[in-house]
Amino acid sequence: MEERMRPVNWCARRSVAVLGIALLLLSTGATQTSAQNKKNKNNGAVPTATTNGPTIPMSDEQQIDYLISTNLGAWQVGDVDKLHGTYGDDVTIVQGPFMPPVVGWNNYLPLYQQQHARMQQVRMDRTNTVIKVNGNCAWATFQWDFSATVDGQPSASQGHMTLVMDKRNGKWVITLNHTSVAEQSPQQQLSAPGSTQPH
Repeated sequence: MEERMRPVNWCARRSVAVLGIALLLLSTGATQTSAQNKKNKNNGAVPTATTNGPTIPMSDEQQIDYLISTNLGAWQVGDVDKLHGTYGDDVTIVQGPFMPPVVGWNNYLPLYQQQHARMQQVRMDRTNTVIKVNGNCAWATFQWDFSATVDGQPSASQGHMTLVMDKRNGKWVITLNHTSVAEQSPQQQLSAPGSTQPH
């Protein structure tokens, strides 16, 4: 298989349009109407970019960058269906704190929902994204800077996230999500993306 490596450095801090980090935590019960959901569904199709001319399919690297943004945005607003669409059912979540890995979507979901209920005013900036594709496997890594109100208190944390992805039936899905939290002062400590318990 031909190995392709294309670093994707989106340089200046990039506030993910829908902000958030695709793991656990968050809030803002933003919801969409049924009509909007139907209108916005991609039905599992490969995302495409459009111009004034014909539709242009995205490269694997672009699809993965889009997948990450979708995952982080869905995580932020509590869109469980969209979040699930970014993960394989067999996903493994390795969390920031020293806790056992969470194996499988069905085990991850209740932990995510518990954290999501505790958070408001979430902001997640993603920087220094690097993506590598090798056939039907890929990984991406990036730095994140997180802030939110957790249990009514302001909180912030920073760290790294690494995602491993498989291309299944022509669609990229996350199969491993590993989050690490940088050292913080006591004032900065809080539930980091990927954690299911507060620090």
